[in-house]
Amino acid sequence: MAIDSELLKKFDDLIAKRGYTNRSEAFRDLIRDELVEQAWESPERRVVGTVSLVYDHHVRLLNEKLTGLQHDHYHHVLSTLHVTWTTTIAWKCWWCAGRPPK
Repeated sequence: MAIDSELLKKFDDLIAKRGYTNRSEAFRDLIRDELVEQAWESPERRVVGTVSLVYDHHVRLLNEKLTGLQHDHYHHVLSTLHVTWTTTIAWKCWWCAGRPPK
């Protein structure tokens, strides 16, 4: 592989700052990162994530609105958790999965 000496020097400085002990490790990580990036761009990919909300559960009709949102997106919401932190503050977490919109 041919690499310009100035570019290689910059690369060596960068990987030293990141704690790599040799170029091979750094190249493997770059290749893996690029492959992951490519997989994310695939229209067939599935993604997972969470939606976390901290809110005052005494706000009028808020619980009903949140439940409605969860039901509207039932095909993406895998699980939910509700935690009461104080007499007024609650935390709700939805675990979601699916294919993102195109």
